[in-house]
Order: sequence, then C-alpha cells, then structure tokens
Amino acid sequence: MSQIAIQFDHVGKLYRLGTVGTGTLSHDLNRWWKTRVLHQEDPYLKIGETNDRAHRGQSDYVWALKDISFSVEQGDVVGIIGKNGAGKSTLLKLLSQITSPTTGVIRARGRIGSLLEVGTGFHPEMTGRENIYMNGAIMGMTRHEITRKLDEIIDFAGIARYIDTPVKRYSSGMTVRLGFAVAAFMEPEILVVDEVLAVGDAEFQKKAIGKMQDVSRGEGRTVLFVSHNMAAVRSLCQKGVVLKDGKLDYTGSSEECVNYYAETNISELVSHAEEKDFKKRMKGPKDIYYLDIKMLNDVRCVSTLEPLEFEIVIRRTNIKIDKCQIGVLAKNETDALIWASYSPSIKLPANRTDFRLRLSIPGHNTPKGRYTLIFNISEFDYSAAIHDYDIVFGVISFEVNYVDDSHTRPFSVWPFSGGCAITNAIVKLI
Repeated sequence: MSQIAIQFDHVGKLYRLGTVGTGTLSHDLNRWWKTRVLHQEDPYLKIGETNDRAHRGQSDYVWALKDISFSVEQGDVVGIIGKNGAGKSTLLKLLSQITSPTTGVIRARGRIGSLLEVGTGFHPEMTGRENIYMNGAIMGMTRHEITRKLDEIIDFAGIARYIDTPVKRYSSGMTVRLGFAVAAFMEPEILVVDEVLAVGDAEFQKKAIGKMQDVSRGEGRTVLFVSHNMAAVRSLCQKGVVLKDGKLDYTGSSEECVNYYAETNISELVSHAEEKDFKKRMKGPKDIYYLDIKMLNDVRCVSTLEPLEFEIVIRRTNIKIDKCQIGVLAKNETDALIWASYSPSIKLPANRTDFRLRLSIPGHNTPKGRYTLIFNISEFDYSAAIHDYDIVFGVISFEVNYVDDSHTRPFSVWPFSGGCAITNAIVKLI
C-alpha cells in the first residue's frame, strides 16, 4: 500500500499588494489580538480577492492560493501546470517552507530538496565547492556524506573547471546546473523543481529529466515538477495538477491534465480586433502602432495548405520613419512558440499617416490545433539591432482542422509537439 508523501489540506496564501503587514499599526494589532489571543479567524481573510492578474480588483488583499487540497503518494512524479501567476511557484515555496500558508496545513514525510529559482541558497562570494558543502549542511547532511557524493555532483553539473571559482562569476545556466545537481544528489525524499530547467541548454535538460526519472522510479522518491514544457510533463510525470487563478482547477493523469489545460487555454476564436481590444501590448509612446488587425481566413477551420491572410491597419506618428517590418508569431495552447513569420521591408509613403496592409503567410504548415498570434512592427535594417515600435499579444486566435482546400479531410498525420519554424510573409499596401 502506497504511503502519502505530501498532503495539502485546504491550503491558502493571502498577500496584501504593495504593503508588508496590513498597512497600519492598528490593523496589525487587531489581527494579532484576533488570531493569537482570541484564537479566531484572521478578519482580513474575508476581504481577499481571487488571484486574477488580468483585471484590477477592489481590494488590496489577494489570494495567491486558496483552498488547495490534494495528496501525493510516495514515488509519484507530479507535474504542476498553469498560466503565469496561477500560483505554481507559491505552492512550491509553501511546501519548501520558504513562506508559511495563511490557511490550511501541509504535511510532508521526509527531507525536501528544492530548486525554485536560479541560485537559490547559493552565496555569490563562495566557490561552487563551498556552496555544495553549505547546501548539504543546510539539508542536514554530514561533511562525510557530502564528500562521498562530491565527485558525482561536480561531474553531473559539468562545471569541473569552475568548481573553485566564486558563484557570482557563473552564468545562469552554470548556476542551474550546480543547483540541480546538489538538490538531486543530496538524496532528498521529496524533490521540488520549478521552471529553472528552462535556463539550461538542451543537453542538460535531457540529463536533468533523466535524473528525475531515476530518482522517482529507481529510488522511489517523490518529485514535484513545475514546467510550461508540456512534452516534458507528459514524458516525466505520471500525475498532474492544473492551477488557475490560485485555485485547484483539475487533477488527474499527466496526459489528462495537459489535454485539459490545452483545451481551456484558448477559450474562443477571434478573427478581428481593433485598438480598443488590445488588452496586452507594448507600453510607452510609439512611432508606429497597430490600429486594426483582421484575419481573413475562416478561423474555425483553417487548412494547413491555404495561406494565412490578414488585413492590418497601422498608424505612423513619426514621419521620419519611411520603412518598417511586420512580424507574426504563433503560439499553441500550451504557450509554446510554433513559428515566426516576418515580412520584407515595407516602404511607407511620405504623405500619409495611416496605412492599410494585406499580409499573407504561405507554406506555414501549421499542425492541427488551436493557436494565438502575436503581431509586432519593427525597424528593418540588417546592419543594426531590431527595434520594436509596437507589439500586440494574443489578439487573433484560430484553429487548424483540415489539410486540403475542400475542407473534407481532417489533418492528423503530423505528430507535432513543439519547435519553431521561420516562414516568410508577403505584404503589400492597399
């Protein structure tokens, strides 16, 4: 019979935005009197709002997590997925005792090894070797135990040449390599890994995932893994947890959770957006910016063989700019970049401020699925770094369903799982 390694029991974490404490001494004293002396519920818990980062709220109190209850069995590898700001990192910080829950209880059996952020627990002035010993001591290991595993840690991290160099001179990738090696080889009963592996290169990511598989399947340890890489979650994890706005949205197998997240991440298909609809765009004054973006295809059933067609309106406020470039980037339901398409230089006539463009992307070969698009306008100059004039995020969404122009044969032959292909766009003024 499997043992419960981790139990989350109605766990919640409440934050006050922009202020430490409640904001006033009288409110702090009121909270202390109610909770510590009278042993009553914290009165400020009642006014906290849901953690919806996209909208302004009426209260300064926000539930980063609220009423989270689930259990993890010993030896399970659990993937925790969700959008940015859903509460994934907060959940791991509570488990690692970096911060304490506002409500509820977390029960964990065994020693916890955490890798939550690049350089967590490392002293920048100490060498890599010294930091290994310091982190091992913090985790309760003796010097003899650390020495016995030292060569394995250094070899796995692949930074033997720099092991006696201060960590402040490491790159972010080197720091992640060493941090993961320390956390994995110190033999914790529970290994907690946040999205830090994205910093490492492909070779190290493969090694790290293989090590986590060994830790869970071969050694019977428990792993909690936060990632936006759905392919890694599918291959590494047996079970999954989906968080949304600080709440538990779905639990099940890793495959079920990834599919659920993908299906709900793009809620509707949008073919046309005006400036008032641009909820996410580049901030600050703009020399050129988008006024209107319209996709001319049927967004419900785009064929992979037909070109993607757009009609775009842009406005120029700086008449000195006489050329620009349009870029379109496609992301799938799991927020992974699938392709990027850029137009050649667009010559802008001197006597106009508003321009209507027809943009076509042929040969995109987008696989079956749902996508959102990012549009940008940038300067066009091969001799200089690209400067973005405007960026609009996630305004158009569409679904690829068919492979042929007659819309009769479903597209299902390409098992595409991620990556990025650059395609060339065709653009003209109309």
